[in-house]
Amino acid sequence: MPKIRLALLACAALLLSACATYPVPLQGQYTGITPHEAAARDATGALVRWGGRVVSVEPQQNRTCFEMISTRLDSQGRPYWASDEVGGRFIACRQGFYDPALFQADREVTFTGRIAGYETRKIGGYDYRFPRLDAEVVYLWPVQERVNVVHRPYPYWGAPWGWWY
Repeated sequence: MPKIRLALLACAALLLSACATYPVPLQGQYTGITPHEAAARDATGALVRWGGRVVSVEPQQNRTCFEMISTRLDSQGRPYWASDEVGGRFIACRQGFYDPALFQADREVTFTGRIAGYETRKIGGYDYRFPRLDAEVVYLWPVQERVNVVHRPYPYWGAPWGWWY
């Protein structure tokens, strides 16, 4: 009997740990620096895993560049939007064509790669220093539907009009 319990406990632990891992393309060891921190100092060459929402997509001659607004990542590497807290902006470029119709504004994407340098671009009338990432992985997350939960003020059996309503 104790062996069965131990086996069940081991299986449960294995299943729970499998739920909290990064997808295979996003796994690995990366520098824990945000785009905002990278823009404030020189972090060229650092291997990073960054994610966020697409601001714009620029297909070019041999590559596609993504302007991103960054946020922290959850336990699976997906951008996590718990508040208005952002980690800055960055530009990620990858060889090949990525269709702007698929990588629309506000889609969530996670990238891995090395910081290749910096670009200064305008956001409105403000000069902003963007870290530029040479992306090795471009991971587009499926759209998550948000559901609003309606809370009833009374349980069915305690409602003033009776449980049969």
